Amino acid sequence: MKLTILSVAYPLTPVGPDAVGGSEQILTLLDAALTRAGHRSVVIACEGSNTCGALMATPKWDGEITDEVRSWAQRQHHIMIEQALRRWPVDLIHMHSLDFYTYLPSGRIPMLATLHLPPDWYPEDVYRLSRPNSWIHGVSAAQTRDCPPAANLLSPIQNGVDCERLAIELSKGNFALALGRICPEKGLHLALDAASAAGIPLMLAGEVFRYQEHEQYFHDEIVPRLTSRHRFLGPAGFRKKRRLLTQAKCLLVPSLVAETSSLVAMEAFACGTPVIAFRNGALPEVIEDGRTGFLVDDERQMGEAIRAVGLLDPEVCRHAARERFSAERMTRRYLERYFHLIEYSRVQPQPGAPALRETPTGDAR
Repeated sequence: MKLTILSVAYPLTPVGPDAVGGSEQILTLLDAALTRAGHRSVVIACEGSNTCGALMATPKWDGEITDEVRSWAQRQHHIMIEQALRRWPVDLIHMHSLDFYTYLPSGRIPMLATLHLPPDWYPEDVYRLSRPNSWIHGVSAAQTRDCPPAANLLSPIQNGVDCERLAIELSKGNFALALGRICPEKGLHLALDAASAAGIPLMLAGEVFRYQEHEQYFHDEIVPRLTSRHRFLGPAGFRKKRRLLTQAKCLLVPSLVAETSSLVAMEAFACGTPVIAFRNGALPEVIEDGRTGFLVDDERQMGEAIRAVGLLDPEVCRHAARERFSAERMTRRYLERYFHLIEYSRVQPQPGAPALRETPTGDAR
């Protein structure tokens, strides 16, 4: 049975192999996997996106991102979703963004929304959607435990990365790396402090999105800490990211929020690079303390761990990535879930139907 899957991205960020955000990267991997398997993949994302399947592009916004801009982008997405449903025989809609509840599709076509962010970043209404045949799920056991009880909440499907594309041969350098969105909750200023305490250069790569709070954080907390040894490299597309992750001595993840996953940590493992992270959210599920990295409580401990990271074996990291975090493992579980939800909606289409019983998708390990 060949499926038509409509994937919907966050309205203001492009998807594709060089995408910065985690939800955009996961959507990109699923789009490619669906296309390779002979299914029809339709993606709604902003202009500038790069997809394997059919792209229905909404207008791109290049200026400052305000509440008014977000509302405008949400309206554009809603219009495009309804156009897609009229154009294609969609079997399932997969929503990937924080604001998906503002442009819910009409009708009864099965809908799955992946919660890529902490549960309390979503409004309570997300956990009691009135739209029929609509389900939500997370990407880690820790995130799912933090969700309020909900009849439409399914077991998590852990994220994955393209281990084969990330595997290249490069010599290790003598620098630590921090990589991600430049925003307060990522705590990247603490990575700079930890590297200073350890006496090692830090390369910081990432994008400063046009939110006022993000730009203020960059100017107030990041710029004053930059030196000839600590450098800001700007956004990193896939090739640049792969090179940095492979050459780095270690990756630092000083997140100040309960991370729901850590794609960059999984990518680092695939490149043979250990990860030093605060023990927030799902990071203890991803990092095996003392084997693939170290879990620490503050920047002082992070600095101490940087000095000890040479004791860890890069091959152990690579093996963990292949066994636990492969894109193939993740996409297989998503396809299983797609088929299951589609079949359930066909045999139990009426309101008040028995609760969905899931097929196993595996836990976070």
